[in-house]
Amino acid sequence: MPIYDKPVRSLIPEMIAALVHQPGQTFSKDDAIDWFAQRYPKIKLGTISAHLIRFSTNAPGRLHHGFRPDEDLLYQVDGSHFRTYDASKDPMPIHSKGDVPAPNPPTWFEETEEPREFAYESDLRDFLARNLSLIEPGLQLYQEEGVTGIEFPVGGRFIDILAVDVNKSLVVVELKVSRGYDRVVGQLLRYMAWIQKNHAEEGQAVRGIIVAREITDDLKLACAFLPNVSLFTYGLSVSVQKVEK
Repeated sequence: MPIYDKPVRSLIPEMIAALVHQPGQTFSKDDAIDWFAQRYPKIKLGTISAHLIRFSTNAPGRLHHGFRPDEDLLYQVDGSHFRTYDASKDPMPIHSKGDVPAPNPPTWFEETEEPREFAYESDLRDFLARNLSLIEPGLQLYQEEGVTGIEFPVGGRFIDILAVDVNKSLVVVELKVSRGYDRVVGQLLRYMAWIQKNHAEEGQAVRGIIVAREITDDLKLACAFLPNVSLFTYGLSVSVQKVEK
């Protein structure tokens, strides 16, 4: 529900008009954050960042944040700079997964007795985002003002999944398609700290979850004194049935 009379998506055009005074002029993410801070200080940093992605025609992440065709207003120059979209020279806007350049095709599964891991981390992410109850009952994808917790922006990086549990705590979910090593802990704790500092409501708890095909002993040891971090493994299975002709 909008904090102010207008939702953030309605404020983005106002921000663009205030920051862009001539064609081709760029503005930074910090410029956008400062604009909101002066006029709408209650709007969170993550919400602003997600809306910049939502309005950027060349940002694949917009597919996760409920964009609309009438929001094709920006072009992302790099990770922190934007300009207005120019239909005469810029690529066609990303409106579906088919508009996103495909990555190099992987070897889908190793030739083992059964498939054991997803080909892409994004496949695992999208599956779990739709089935968070497999991790724990009542866990739901974070949603606010039209943006979701899939690839949620945190200070120039992106959380795989930001979720909310039955106690209204924010849950940062970090995914690894193969083994989870101890170095992922630092990444997860950085994301959790950013969410706690910049996005959580006062008194709202933040915890973390790591999901991987295999959890190494080093990762278990690294998390032994972290009660707010949980570890999960995933598995795949395939069944084949004969179809009568």
